[in-house]
Amino acid sequence: MIVARTAADLRGYKISETDTNWFACLLDPSDGVSFTLVVEIFAPGGATPPNSHAAASEAFVVLRGEGEAQVGGRTIPLRAGSVLAVPPGTEHVVANTGSGRLYCLTLMVPDENFAALIRNGVPHPLDEEDLAVLTGRS
Repeated sequence: MIVARTAADLRGYKISETDTNWFACLLDPSDGVSFTLVVEIFAPGGATPPNSHAAASEAFVVLRGEGEAQVGGRTIPLRAGSVLAVPPGTEHVVANTGSGRLYCLTLMVPDENFAALIRNGVPHPLDEEDLAVLTGRS
């Protein structure tokens, strides 16, 4: 299956209403792939809850903003251009420590039902700032 999208095709989701991060799904198993690729957006002060994945590796590429990850007993600073890979079974937290939003290209392989968790969450609009990052205008 060949998939082609533009930023205008993307929809935002929060996993729960109280979350401080949201997702724009780029590719997931509904597209015939075995992974999930999203742009994960963190509000200032926002963070993921502590989490781990039984069989999936997760990677984060910071597109814009500043943050830090708590992973494997370490605190790892995150800035635009930073790359972080988290192996299966490793508890981790990614937090936005900057004054603006933190944008990460996040990959989970295999999907481990991540896309379904996102898509079954709460729709959250992508605003002009989000679209500017997604289209490379910022």
